[in-house]
Amino acid sequence: MAELDFHIVKKLRERISLGGNATALKYYADAQWQNITWQAFGQDVDRVSLALLELGIAAQDKVGIFASNMPEWTIADLAALQVRAVTVPIYPTNTLEQTRFIVNNADMRVLFVAGEKQLHIATALFDECEKLELIVVMGQCDVPSSLPYVMTWESFLANSNAEHSTELAVRLEQASLDDLFTLIYTSGTTGQPKGVMLTHANLSAQMWSHDQRLNVTTSDISLCFLPLSHVFERAWTFYVLYKGATNCYLHDVKIVREALQQVRPTLMCAVPRFYEKIFAAVHEKVTTASVVKKMLFTWAVNMGAKRAQCKAENRTPSALLNLNYRWADKLVLKKLRDLLGGRLTLMPCGGAKLDPTIGRFFHSLGINVKVGYGMTETTATVSCWEDFTFNPDSIGQLMPGVDVRIGDENEILVKGPMVMRGYYKLEQETEQAFDADGYLKTGDAGYLDAHGHLFITDRIKELMKTSGGKYIAPQVIEGTIGKDHFIEQIAVIADTRKFVSALIVPCYDTLESYARQLNIKYHDRLELLKDSQIVEMFEKRINELQQELPSFEQVKRFKLLPKAFSMDEGELTPTLKLRRKIIHNKYEDEIEEMYRE
Repeated sequence: MAELDFHIVKKLRERISLGGNATALKYYADAQWQNITWQAFGQDVDRVSLALLELGIAAQDKVGIFASNMPEWTIADLAALQVRAVTVPIYPTNTLEQTRFIVNNADMRVLFVAGEKQLHIATALFDECEKLELIVVMGQCDVPSSLPYVMTWESFLANSNAEHSTELAVRLEQASLDDLFTLIYTSGTTGQPKGVMLTHANLSAQMWSHDQRLNVTTSDISLCFLPLSHVFERAWTFYVLYKGATNCYLHDVKIVREALQQVRPTLMCAVPRFYEKIFAAVHEKVTTASVVKKMLFTWAVNMGAKRAQCKAENRTPSALLNLNYRWADKLVLKKLRDLLGGRLTLMPCGGAKLDPTIGRFFHSLGINVKVGYGMTETTATVSCWEDFTFNPDSIGQLMPGVDVRIGDENEILVKGPMVMRGYYKLEQETEQAFDADGYLKTGDAGYLDAHGHLFITDRIKELMKTSGGKYIAPQVIEGTIGKDHFIEQIAVIADTRKFVSALIVPCYDTLESYARQLNIKYHDRLELLKDSQIVEMFEKRINELQQELPSFEQVKRFKLLPKAFSMDEGELTPTLKLRRKIIHNKYEDEIEEMYRE
């Protein structure tokens, strides 16, 4: 495809040259949002590139970034790419052991960090990493002066040497689509992570395919709050900047609600859990509202749903529906959109499947949520919902340039210019990742309909088989039950068992409010979870939620847990997927108790 023949570095340099004093990046500091112009952005990128050349970074050397979202993340990333280096992101939540493995496996020479925890880990592992030469500290952090291999961001920028300008120009001229642009270590649910090798051609393919499907302009504002260490937000950030839009970096994900009100973005990537929480919070408020307000809410959402359905079927709404919709929007729907800043026109959603009910709900509000499917190995997006004519049960229509076939066990197989080169230093694993015709084996089972909509039915590697011989797809059950506003997390248990059970972490804000309404007295969470009224309430809600599931897939017993699954405890991957083996081992006693007669 001739359309793919462009290099992201060259495109971003063109954008920087056109941007001038317009705002490219925003970040929160000193109690307000600060602006960085395109001109200043470009100057800092070049200064970091020259400092990397001063250090002797060669083409395809590895440069790591171990930090939460901040402008310096993208500046360091693009600066490394300008000198044809390979950026290696590390999740800011990674442990010392995980970080040490990545730094050594990637043969990393420079590591950019931000935050006390990340700096502590980086300095602790430095002597164990033969190739690592320098740690550069971004952001506000106390830097120990006694360590010669640690440098502040300002000191590193001061090392930029204009004498390397000619060399920088040569590197830019030599930029090749065949170069690796990144190694991204997949977290996995078991074992050591694998470094996914993605090339500039892979990234270029995604930029082109998104151009065919989306309409992002220089007037757009994107809130960047998913981790840049993940391919989803990072590829999206490249796309946002390539289109000349403004990227707003949120360092602390705990204040995303406040940021939505302050920045009022038009674009934002999110994962299903974000939408689930909003959906649950809205419906929780509705349950405690007056009868009149409940009726008004239901009527308004129904009007929004009918109008959305007209768009989906390319029909013109009737005059009566338009009138009703205008009142529904004024009285209810606009107020709900305002909770997200009021200007969102596009919200890509990835990382897991979104419950169709929740997808329909957001489109009823007039928010264009685009559920998509992809992997690190495919440089993110393989499919996504169309603007209005999507099937809410699907994970979208195939992106331009993507070739999908359904293989053995209904496995989704992917081929195209966005598919990775392979796993770094892992020839056997790379060979095993592809079938005989060169299609990437995703590990997900599903099917394509006649309109090119892709559907996932289950995760092949995570299929569970009950002792009665029934196959269980845990994600389906977890998605069905987990959308309840009383439930924060759920892990289904079924493999080799007589029936399906579940470990459930309640949403404690909601549960404790409910307990106060019932005047339930308790000393701690454990005592609250044992209260008969609480247990009965969960039993009733779970049974209602899973009525549509076949009997053999329904949760027969459950255990309420006082503490959430976390990355720190190893129970979640950095992308918030369950590490089922670790959870099973940790809660072995609780699981066995559910299966005692």
